[in-house]
Amino acid sequence: MTRPGALGAGVAARRGAGGKAATPAKVALAKGAPAKGAPAKGARAKGAATAPRPPQDQDTAPTPEGLAGYVAVARAPHALRLLGGTLTGRLPTAMAALAIVLLIRADGGGYTLAGALSAVYGVGCAIGQPVLGRIVDRRGQTVVMTAAATVSAVGFAVLAVVGADPLWLAVVATAVAGLATPPLEAGLRALWPDVLRGDQRAVHTAYSLDAAAQEVMFTCGPLLVIAAGALVSPSAAVFVTGLIGLAGTLMVVTAAPSRAWRGTPHTGHWLGPLRVGHLRLLFGALLFVGMALGSINVTAVAWAEERGAGDWSGVVLAALALGALIGGLAYGARSWTGDADRRLRILVGLLAIGYLPLAIAPGPVGMTLLAVVGGLFLAPVIACSFVVVDRWAPPGTVTEAFSWVVTAFGVGTALGSAVSGPVGDALGVGPAYLVAAASGTVALLVLLVGGRGSQRAAGVRTEVGPSLPVAGKEGERA
Repeated sequence: MTRPGALGAGVAARRGAGGKAATPAKVALAKGAPAKGAPAKGARAKGAATAPRPPQDQDTAPTPEGLAGYVAVARAPHALRLLGGTLTGRLPTAMAALAIVLLIRADGGGYTLAGALSAVYGVGCAIGQPVLGRIVDRRGQTVVMTAAATVSAVGFAVLAVVGADPLWLAVVATAVAGLATPPLEAGLRALWPDVLRGDQRAVHTAYSLDAAAQEVMFTCGPLLVIAAGALVSPSAAVFVTGLIGLAGTLMVVTAAPSRAWRGTPHTGHWLGPLRVGHLRLLFGALLFVGMALGSINVTAVAWAEERGAGDWSGVVLAALALGALIGGLAYGARSWTGDADRRLRILVGLLAIGYLPLAIAPGPVGMTLLAVVGGLFLAPVIACSFVVVDRWAPPGTVTEAFSWVVTAFGVGTALGSAVSGPVGDALGVGPAYLVAAASGTVALLVLLVGGRGSQRAAGVRTEVGPSLPVAGKEGERA
């Protein structure tokens, strides 16, 4: 991905007349540094740790804050189309689990089989996202995502036709639908810097808007499934799930920024972004954040049954999404300075604290209010994670790196659902809600463990020359 800014000066200084590589002496003279002796000031020593990319110099006017900041992002060419298309194309991730359960139950299958097929879809998504993300980084978005969305829609269509019989075909169709889910979420985050012309403040506002808007998606998805199932049939709900994903994908990949986007040329490494230890720690922490969220999804149902509150679990989960929406919009409405890694640790700590009162498990009204408070820091954690990933991802791996965020959350959510059920059966609803706070605490500990090493790496100057600030210092846009 092409990033505007001061990097161009460093690249130009490395090239001699006619595009030939310049000698170290010429490079030093071009930068105003001594022609002999030690390497130019700011050059990274051989074997030094991977450092995050420094913030880019901007020639544009500062992006406004608050509501005006969101308006500025929305007015950027193609922004609303890309955001709307991405949310539409991602609706299957919010629809598939419920649609599969309704289909299998309508075919006479039990909840065990329905849950197993839903898990197959989830695991397929978790595996497929980083794999497809790597291919997108190398081949571009249009062809890869179109093909993936088409294959996924075919998988949903086959499942809608066969139902639970034959079982082997149902499993294969579900797995294909999950594995071929296009990495739209990661792709949009890779596009924002180009769409917003490298304005880092606007990009961070877009990240927050993206994280907050997905809460609307997870609220609307199940409602669409219920509507399609009630008005037509459970099979139609599954078929529509794949069709919506394909329609949203086509809306994205036919837009000019998506068609023009190409990953930064780079020398491939089989680990991709996972070769950066800081990112491995981040993904591990996000797995536990996802685990907290997954545990709440299950425990909310158990709480409603224990309280005799009927379908109030849906209200509680909607309140959690409302809190995340409010928190995400508030987070993106202001300009944040300082080290994004440090800010992420603070946000994850606040997230864990916000989940703690849920263990009180009060009545419906009290639980709804606590859920709003508990959700406040979820979208800010996600948005700040995007910033951290973007800074630390090696060149040419940005889509795959963002895809690993999706995978970490997905795997964590599945683990949280699996753990909270037995805890609730053995100890009750209150301790089951503590799984969320405990998972958030573990996520914070993982980030703290990697903090010292990342600070050392962040203090290493990059190879682009002394004209750029040291990454990770206070006062930078992060």
